[in-house]
Amino acid sequence: MATNKDELLHELLEREYRDGRIERLMGLDFVPPSVDPATRVQSKDVEIAPEINLSARIFLPANADPSKKVPLLLYFHGGGFIVESAFSAVYHKHLNFLVAEANVVAVSVNYRLAPEHPLPIAFEDSWLSLKWVVSQSTDAGHEKWIQDYADLGRVYLGGDSAGGTIAHNIAMRVGSY
Repeated sequence: MATNKDELLHELLEREYRDGRIERLMGLDFVPPSVDPATRVQSKDVEIAPEINLSARIFLPANADPSKKVPLLLYFHGGGFIVESAFSAVYHKHLNFLVAEANVVAVSVNYRLAPEHPLPIAFEDSWLSLKWVVSQSTDAGHEKWIQDYADLGRVYLGGDSAGGTIAHNIAMRVGSY
């Protein structure tokens, strides 16, 4: 019996086709880094591990002052491990307001999504992102916003939904060292 490669196998937050294609149904409204007009929070994108396409968006509060370093929040977006991004409009806006209100530097991790990258890849990407943040305190570090404005003695983990699960997993992993 012949099969149709366009036959739909699953549809929830994404469509999965018999031929392996994935079509995401939400979380596709990416926005570029910018200065937010409402909060004056600045953002920029950085590569954490280019060989695996792991990146992040860094958010810097409007009142950033190198003589008064602020805590760093490592943030993991939600989306059921299969949709959304650190670059999605909803997370860009959320982090702008969070950074402005909490007065922190935030690193919002753009971990790889399932099903193309099955779990535990999102957890491993997130662990690498924490190691990357910590590496910024050494001579190997090259990210000036983190080096100049973040107090790496005060690093916090956060996220929502799947990102909350990742934050919990990373905290447990740190605690086991």
